[in-house]
Amino acid sequence: MKILVCISNVPDTTSKINFVEENTLFDKNGVQFVINPNDEFGLTRAIWFQQKQQAEVTVITVGDASCEPTLRKCLAIGANRAFRVDLQPSDGFEVAQQLSAHCKEENYNLIIAGRESIDYNGAMVPGMLSALLGCNFVTNCMALEIMGSTAKVSREIDGGIETVSCELPLVIGAQKGLVEEKDLIIPNMRGIMQARQKSLSVLAPIESDAKSSISKYEKPAPKGAVKLVEPDQIDQLINLLHNEAKVI
Repeated sequence: MKILVCISNVPDTTSKINFVEENTLFDKNGVQFVINPNDEFGLTRAIWFQQKQQAEVTVITVGDASCEPTLRKCLAIGANRAFRVDLQPSDGFEVAQQLSAHCKEENYNLIIAGRESIDYNGAMVPGMLSALLGCNFVTNCMALEIMGSTAKVSREIDGGIETVSCELPLVIGAQKGLVEEKDLIIPNMRGIMQARQKSLSVLAPIESDAKSSISKYEKPAPKGAVKLVEPDQIDQLINLLHNEAKVI
């Protein structure tokens, strides 16, 4: 079985976020980048299939050379090989186009992507990728089993969990719950050394067209000052909740 895990290179949530050029570009200076958490859950599940069912695990990202340390970490976790499409994409559709071109050449049985990235939260790429490839798609996945050419998938829905079965090839949108957080793999020294010997190939991008562009970023408005109300001032509290907070 051939598995592809799509990786997003995202800022660590502890990094301070700033914008430059009149708030039209994200400032990467001083920002620590990590594997998108939803992708990491998917990668860990893929490594399980590698260990239990002898699957070959490949990781891929679309981005510039600054993404390669993240791909090396994926190799240290256990992926067999890695690809980087040498393109700074403008939107999710452009990413899906680049990924689909690679997938058509490799004929993967299972493609795992995070249901969304934690930087833009677009939740677009897995669905568009499945449409471009013409294969099955299940998102918000919390459990995955492969039996022959059939996948059994449990996904989160409003009010519960739905279990479905479908034929491979399949694209899934992974999330927390696909594996337990305690099962996430921390690369050891042996894995880090082996990652240096594994293949990390740079692919030339195909001609693609973005469907959207970012015109401006805005930070959330700063939080207002806290107003304290004496315990016996019930009328004042009600007035503030009604006229300022507008919650009653």
